[in-house]
Amino acid sequence: MVRAWESLHLATLELVRSTPIKQRLVNAYRRHLAGISPDQLPPEIRESFGRLLQSLRGVQPQRGEDAVTASVRKMSCQEADDCAATIVELFGLLCRPQLTQARPAAVVQLHTVDAPAAEFDVEALLARN
Repeated sequence: MVRAWESLHLATLELVRSTPIKQRLVNAYRRHLAGISPDQLPPEIRESFGRLLQSLRGVQPQRGEDAVTASVRKMSCQEADDCAATIVELFGLLCRPQLTQARPAAVVQLHTVDAPAAEFDVEALLARN
């Protein structure tokens, strides 16, 4: 799964470049997403990943182009934005378990509940010029 995480990370970075969105999508797919097999992903995101791939390569290409180029060319700008958002969302979903493992949940008690109120009295601070 490290390979899938790394590929989605790099695809996400590809999406923040200054080139047009459709070009960024084609590059993200060719350079990073094409090498991910669904079995590298957790079961809960495989379906979303499959729909993304269908969107990115579902159109029959014309002579001289591949399915990804044809599919992205046929997309509206909104559809291209949605595909880009899906890539970022999938990357986020892969990161979430790693973040929860890295940050142990701990409760820190700052004071006892039954401490006397006087214990928390603070002297007033005066400002002088």
